[in-house]
Amino acid sequence: MLLFAVEKKKIIYNILMRITNRYAKTFKVEEKLEAGIALLGSEVKALRAGHGDIASAYVRISGSEAYLVNAKIFPYKFSRIEGYQEDRTRKLLLHKKEIMALKSKMDQGKYTIVPLALYLKDDNFKAEIALALAKNKREKHRDRRKDTMDRETERELKNVL
Repeated sequence: MLLFAVEKKKIIYNILMRITNRYAKTFKVEEKLEAGIALLGSEVKALRAGHGDIASAYVRISGSEAYLVNAKIFPYKFSRIEGYQEDRTRKLLLHKKEIMALKSKMDQGKYTIVPLALYLKDDNFKAEIALALAKNKREKHRDRRKDTMDRETERELKNVL
């Protein structure tokens, strides 16, 4: 019975450890991938505390390696902060076939690779990245209008119930 409680607590903890990109809805997602991230120990502790921001982050492929650029992981308050850069470039751990497929699609057209979320999976932090196209103004406006209509209908249903 105690084992079940520990497993249940771990599942809840994993759901709460998710840092999302609030600007990801400005893109049309074509394909999603999960990638590991090479982090320092203090960065892992800071992310577990929820001290991260990937709003201005993007993925750059150079050679046969992928890097997460401009992802901010703020310093953990109990670690040494001398010489720590919160927005340093971090290596993404992907298979070479995945990297080459992403690179070929980026070379073909107007695609970009954006991080959608950072989350904890089996005690390792993963980045959910997506191959995406930028939305134009009309699409953004349509999505905003749809969101407001959905919000209004939810509000009305809440008042009825």
